[in-house]
Amino acid sequence: MKYRFLLLSLLLAGTNAVTVNAQEKQKASDNIFIGGGVGAMTVLNDGLNSPTLNINLQVGKYLTPTWGIRGVVSGAWQSLEKQDNGYSKYCKKFGEINLDAMLNLNSLFGNKNVNRAVDVYVFGGPTMNIASAVDGAIVFKGDENITLPEGGGKTDVTLTPESVFAAHGAKARVGATVGLGLGFNLSNKLALTLEGRYGVTPSIFGNGSDCRKAESTARLNIGAIYTFGGKKFISNASVDQDAINREVNKYRSELAQAQADLANAKNALANAKPVTKEVVKEIEVAGPRAIFFKIGSARIDDYGMVNIQLAAKILKANPDKKYKVAGYADKATGSASWNQKLSEKRAQAVYDALIKEGVDKDQLELVGFGGTANMFGKNYLNRVVILE
Repeated sequence: MKYRFLLLSLLLAGTNAVTVNAQEKQKASDNIFIGGGVGAMTVLNDGLNSPTLNINLQVGKYLTPTWGIRGVVSGAWQSLEKQDNGYSKYCKKFGEINLDAMLNLNSLFGNKNVNRAVDVYVFGGPTMNIASAVDGAIVFKGDENITLPEGGGKTDVTLTPESVFAAHGAKARVGATVGLGLGFNLSNKLALTLEGRYGVTPSIFGNGSDCRKAESTARLNIGAIYTFGGKKFISNASVDQDAINREVNKYRSELAQAQADLANAKNALANAKPVTKEVVKEIEVAGPRAIFFKIGSARIDDYGMVNIQLAAKILKANPDKKYKVAGYADKATGSASWNQKLSEKRAQAVYDALIKEGVDKDQLELVGFGGTANMFGKNYLNRVVILE
């Protein structure tokens, strides 16, 4: 019979938890991240040009477990090898701004666990770079090597008939980039990243490039991303109130039957051996109690404290009884190691609260069972500490 009361308590508390979670709103300050990386960049123009240093800084936000946005600032050099038009060995400083939409492939294909070890994601969006231009301003007839003044006198340009080159001021060019990234999660806040990005923009070398209107570039960077406060996502799934009501009514019916059975048992016991005080004592012995927690949390809410205070009164009234404080976590979310730690933290929180209420620590045994699958038929009912 004690298990019927326990199941009803679990169901009602779980119903409340689902309703509360559905009503919670994700804060605007949640899931904001910063990061940086270093690697190499090359121009893909008539083959692979010499790689140059590429550094990036980024700031963004995870909108959902699947989607995110970010801005990336990067640079600082591009190098152009010899071209068919005679332009060669030219290296220029430049800066680049990217606006990326990020799509997490793990989450897209069903793995909603934000504590997984590896993330695979794609990204892409518009890009703009700023560098000094090389435009048509000199027309040379004949073959000769001259040095343009830009770049400290180190820019060798071979001018052939109809060659058109000249240094110009800073110029912005707009294009697009796409990329693929791997994130290795060291914790819920910190991840190491490996990203490759491919872009197409007008060349920063202007007429010095054979592909001045649409020059391809590639980057490969390693870096790190830090998420302030860790990744936090609130489920927006709607609550099936009718299904919940049916479950509640079902257990109310079972509870009514259990109460009727209890009344019949009391009557039978009274007729056989009327020891009223002994019956009262047996009812006063603490039965199982459940204290529920929100996803990823070990904090006891007001409903849980009521359960703890009621249990503490009975425990103190029965000092010769020993009880197990057993912590659990939802196996459907989180890694095994994370769930083990979380279940232990939850059990420790209830243990500490009971001690604070005056319960003798020698009456309590503390244990964490980690992630549990469908202990009571619902995933969210596994985020619990059971005192029995």
